[in-house]
Amino acid sequence: MDSLLSTPTSHCTSTLFTTKPHSSSACATTVSFSLQPPPQPPDPNIRRSKSTKPKTPPNPLKNLSATTTAAKTPPHVSAPTETNSLASKLRLSSKLFPPPPPPPPIQDIQLEAQSSEPEEAPSPEPVNPEKYRQDGKIFVGNLPNWIKKHEVAEFFRQFGPIKDVILIKAHNDINRNAGFGFVIYGGPPPLAEKSAMKAVEFDGVEFHGRVVTVKLDDGKRLKEKAEERARWVEGHQVQDGHSKSKWHQEREGSRMLFRKILESEPENWQKVITAFERISKPSRREFGLMVNYYARRGDMHRARETFERMRARGIEPTSHVYTNLIHAYAVGRDMEEALSCIRKMKEEGIEMTLVTYSILVGGFAKIGNSELYPLRYQLVSHHEACTRAADYWFKEAKERHTPLNAIIYGNIIYAHCQICNMERAEALVREMEEEGIDAPIDIYHTMMDGYTMIGNEEKCLIVFERLKECGFTPSVISYGCLINLYSKIGKVSKALKVSKMMESDGIKHNMKTYSMLINGFLKLKDWANAFAVFEDLVEDGLKPDVVLYNNIIKAFCGMGNMDRAIQTVKEMQKERHRPTTRTFMPIIHGFARAGEMRRALQVFDMMRRSGCIPTVHTFNALILGLTEKRQMEKAVEILDEMSLAGLSPNEHTYTTIMHGYASLGDTGKAFEYFTKLRNEGLELDVFAYEALLKACCKSGRMQSALAVTKEMSAQKIPRNTFVYNILIDGWARRGDVWEAADLMQQMKQEGVQPDIHTYTSFINACCKAGDMLRAMKAIQEMNTIGVKPNVKTYTTLIHGWARASLPEKALKCFEEMKQAGLKPDKAVYHCLMTSLLSRATVAEASMYSGLLSVCKEMFESGLTVDMGTAVHWSRCLRKIERTGGELTEALQKTFPPDWSSYHTTGADSDSETDDELESDDDDNEVYFSSVTEGEDEADEEMNRLWL
Repeated sequence: MDSLLSTPTSHCTSTLFTTKPHSSSACATTVSFSLQPPPQPPDPNIRRSKSTKPKTPPNPLKNLSATTTAAKTPPHVSAPTETNSLASKLRLSSKLFPPPPPPPPIQDIQLEAQSSEPEEAPSPEPVNPEKYRQDGKIFVGNLPNWIKKHEVAEFFRQFGPIKDVILIKAHNDINRNAGFGFVIYGGPPPLAEKSAMKAVEFDGVEFHGRVVTVKLDDGKRLKEKAEERARWVEGHQVQDGHSKSKWHQEREGSRMLFRKILESEPENWQKVITAFERISKPSRREFGLMVNYYARRGDMHRARETFERMRARGIEPTSHVYTNLIHAYAVGRDMEEALSCIRKMKEEGIEMTLVTYSILVGGFAKIGNSELYPLRYQLVSHHEACTRAADYWFKEAKERHTPLNAIIYGNIIYAHCQICNMERAEALVREMEEEGIDAPIDIYHTMMDGYTMIGNEEKCLIVFERLKECGFTPSVISYGCLINLYSKIGKVSKALKVSKMMESDGIKHNMKTYSMLINGFLKLKDWANAFAVFEDLVEDGLKPDVVLYNNIIKAFCGMGNMDRAIQTVKEMQKERHRPTTRTFMPIIHGFARAGEMRRALQVFDMMRRSGCIPTVHTFNALILGLTEKRQMEKAVEILDEMSLAGLSPNEHTYTTIMHGYASLGDTGKAFEYFTKLRNEGLELDVFAYEALLKACCKSGRMQSALAVTKEMSAQKIPRNTFVYNILIDGWARRGDVWEAADLMQQMKQEGVQPDIHTYTSFINACCKAGDMLRAMKAIQEMNTIGVKPNVKTYTTLIHGWARASLPEKALKCFEEMKQAGLKPDKAVYHCLMTSLLSRATVAEASMYSGLLSVCKEMFESGLTVDMGTAVHWSRCLRKIERTGGELTEALQKTFPPDWSSYHTTGADSDSETDDELESDDDDNEVYFSSVTEGEDEADEEMNRLWL
């Protein structure tokens, strides 16, 4: 780990990010993309040429100054010297060190004397209002305050086509008009003017209870605006603000206050909204800022409401406002509405900016809904469709905006990293740098996260080293990417080393890095270390969030401490964290798995009272717990509860029920729910077929299992290790070692790696067939490929040797298991003692001493067998030691406490039968289940044990 994280930088090391290709042949393993380092400062030792003069910065006013000087200089006056012209350009230096002015000519003295006279404000020249008139425009006065545009347009449309209606809004109430407005007729100037003249003839007509005034517009309003603008340009407007009315002053003050609050206190949303509502007549800028504010908060509904309020007031949106609204939908993950905004922009002729494209690409990169884009993309997977949509808009952005930036490149790279298409991501990085765009540190983090998803530790470390080489300082996100990598691939020890390295660099952990470490330990079921990390988090002064509380609750449930998990939920609520459905799911499943359905339903009701609406996953947790306890009737009743809650079962629901019936060997019910799964149009995946195969193999219907595998091939669903394990176990139950060996050979040909369960099932087939030589070859093959036998593998071998009437080898196998560091469990002792006692081969002294040592181990470990096992063993003991002995005395120490009373009252009764022993069946590990009529009592006990 230390060598990986502190790889020395050398010239021929295989690096992922390079600025130039290496020429050395030793570096042939370089990856095909790079992230350029930031540009280096110029070398201060570079010498300038002696003939080169320092260049003066270009003056943007040079041409303007020259033109003005030439225009104002009289023809008989000599032009100013070069020194004077240079001094006039360098304004600051001319004021600090003014050169002596040359003696002015007589004409200049006269002009200076004239200019020294007091200057009066220039009176505006008389302007003819007629030139401000607009053809076809009329003034309409004495209108009702409540009148609307469409009502005015409907009345005056009788005189000609109307281009626009302008109603002047009242200052005090913007929802009412000031009682007057303008009507502008459309068409060519002669037609518009003719329509206006016709309308003027109806001056004094009654309109909605008012006698309206209709006359041609004299251009007075436009004239006043022009004069005001001219005074402002000349600099004669009053500077102290008294020219504005009180209403304008209040409006300007409220606008400034709104912007100040928006910049200084954006988290105080109530204050921001109040400041916006106080603006009596917001402009497009204020509306745009408010839409952007809601967009950053992800509140797309209020962003849309503000947008529509702006349009209702007659303010047309610009590209900037549309982009803010699209951003709101992108943050809210509603790309369908975002695309509708794009269509509206194109209909209105508003050009999309690079920022708009960047938001679209980023929005599609963060969602996964294939229905939001063209139909040609709907035949691909969920995330791939969105990535193709992001590629589509990225391509259009390249066609319309040639200089792209690092932001849009970062979004499209993120999209491809999310679907683990790292080759395309590398190509995009190379393309970005070829265009001269330097990669920011965020792109390094995106690439590291992508390599984490595919578990490529080597390249992730290369990117981390390149990040430091390019001058970036690793942040908590950089180290967090490494911690996440090692936590996901199960190397939590390396994640802890990265954590210490981060702390040595002075970077403190945040909530996410702590959560990553806890998740790593949870995957390993290392509850103690998970709680230790949680204690470190609390000591650092961090307050756990909802996600962290959920992980701690999951840890408590994994330990079986359900009461502590419920107490954590209450602590979570005290800290004002609202629990989610994920909070209650492990608790519900834990109680259901333990068979405590009453408490599981109590937690289910507690979840509802906490404001959490049950989801399909919540009901699935209940169903999973019930199926694991084989309470299939109650599990099916949950389906009715789902229907009442308005929820439909998903693939996982039906697959869980199928696995439950498969564990019972009920092939008919398993096929029934498989048919429901297919008829409802749900996806048929490998897990559904695994449940069918399990049901067929458990019931011994191997021909039906072969038919299921053929259908899997027709559906192009490959067989994985679990499928092969189920099939091998099915043949092992029937003792058909040849079919099991053939399946092992098929696995190797298809490149499917056998695991410990595969070999254990195959060894079981060999033991059932009495082929112990083949079983030992399987053990040797396991050691060759590095698969270590577990307790169940040794249990199978012990049963095989006992079945072959070789008890000494069974005892030897038992000793090898202990030497391998494995601790015998109840199943091992039960199998060994039952097999040896049933064979009655303990006449040999070595076997007798071996059995005595096993009995002592059982007693020292505190093992107590059930009454059925005690009855069976006592029968075998009577055959060995008819009057009792040392072995009987040692073995009876493991019998239940009430054995003496039971033995006294009915030990000799012939009506006594061997009751079947109840035991758990591990769904993931397949062993013995069926017993043929010719098997002896030891085999029967062994099969009942693993049922």
